[in-house]
Amino acid sequence: MSVLVKLARFEFSRDDLHGAGSRPRALRALIGVLLMLILLVSGYTVHLRDRQGQLENARGEERDRKQQFANRVAQLGNVQLYLDQVQDMQHSFDELLRQLPSDTEVPGLLEDISRAGSVGGLQFEEIRLLPEEAQPFYLELPIQITVVGDYHGLATFVSAVSALPRIVTLHDFSLAPVSRADGAMLRLNILARTYRYHEGHQL
Repeated sequence: MSVLVKLARFEFSRDDLHGAGSRPRALRALIGVLLMLILLVSGYTVHLRDRQGQLENARGEERDRKQQFANRVAQLGNVQLYLDQVQDMQHSFDELLRQLPSDTEVPGLLEDISRAGSVGGLQFEEIRLLPEEAQPFYLELPIQITVVGDYHGLATFVSAVSALPRIVTLHDFSLAPVSRADGAMLRLNILARTYRYHEGHQL
């Protein structure tokens, strides 16, 4: 009788455990192989599955590192472009600084404002420097101006001040007739602001 036929007719019971040593050698080998397979599968489930998870995590981290490296390489390729942009920004900043009056240039700015008014035939009642106002990056230099003239002369004056090479902005203006008898003459009160770089500020 062949081993396979014996295995097919084999019925496992509790009483058979006592005679397990007397079973055929092929049956004992088969049981040993089955037990080994069960142990291997259990070992894979308990041990190797955790290792496989760690391996997948390591592969994911490797992909992230490769992507970061590729991004760094791309950034390094643009370094020269960034440096050129910084140089352009520095040049623009220097140009703006040249448009801001220094302490020694404020009297010259006042002369330019007076000249702009005299061209239109205006009469200045007041040109008064107000205290500086400190801002985070610059200092504001307010100038209170009161001037008298006709409408077209005042309009020409405002346009001329706005076109000065130094940065000057105009604020808080009021316009009223000088007197009821002469409605053509107007009094303009206006606050001009120029700006100076705050040298104590660190960019």
